[in-house]
Amino acid sequence: MSTSRLDHVSVPPIVDPSWLHERLATDSTVTICHVGSTMAGPEPTDDFEHRHLPGARFVSLDDVLAAPPSGTAGRHPLPPPADFAEALGELGIADDATVIAYDDRGGAFAGRLVWMLRILEQEAALLDGGIERWIAESGDLEHGSSVTTPVVRSARDWPLGALADAVEVQQHLTGGGVVIDSRDPARYAGEIEPIDPVAGHVPGAVNLLFADNLDSDGRFRSTDELRARFAPVIGEDDRPIVYCGSGVTACHNALAMEHAGVGLPRVYVGSWSGWLADPEHPVATGTEP
Repeated sequence: MSTSRLDHVSVPPIVDPSWLHERLATDSTVTICHVGSTMAGPEPTDDFEHRHLPGARFVSLDDVLAAPPSGTAGRHPLPPPADFAEALGELGIADDATVIAYDDRGGAFAGRLVWMLRILEQEAALLDGGIERWIAESGDLEHGSSVTTPVVRSARDWPLGALADAVEVQQHLTGGGVVIDSRDPARYAGEIEPIDPVAGHVPGAVNLLFADNLDSDGRFRSTDELRARFAPVIGEDDRPIVYCGSGVTACHNALAMEHAGVGLPRVYVGSWSGWLADPEHPVATGTEP
């Protein structure tokens, strides 16, 4: 599978509520997922039970989309393939499902699920504008817990071509490649660090905050605007790498890049949390790479 495009996935990486309405009318495999995390509060299921899209099931970023924190693997390592398959199967998400994921964080959490499924060549997309846009355009919601029927999924290995580790990040930078830090500029510059023990960034990485993929209404910018945002930074690099704090919001940038038509980058899942786990890794501060 090419890292610059997904030849076997026909669903675009980002869709809007009207697309979802039309697809629900013709595709019985559509499966809606509400993604939550303890990063947004101690009980993410409370938000789901308060309101969610009809038929949605709750997907925990912490328990389903990540393994426990592990040194250089970072705070949110990818789960073992068998564990991921089992967890999705318990939620009734079949191998042939078309998964549409959303959250109330501009796609910051849901993007991780979409990216994980897309690199496994499963049809998956992020709902543009999340639950708020869904409410604005349809108003149709459900409350309470969801009832799902477990299915058996096949385990698929994570494609190495879609990933990068710390060694590959260093080699890529040494060779003149592009590495993008998706975090807040203040964290990148080393001015603040609310989570990790050291502030700063990977020397040589450029900063493109994932949230700037969205407009003031919390919707993705047009493909032309996204292309203008990423293309000049990427240049001729056909294998760029994106990272963030722990490999979650980097997926937002990855999907935005794919949506803009500039290719799907590799994700350094260990990201800043994994980088810092090795005391030999250098740290840069300031606003420049």
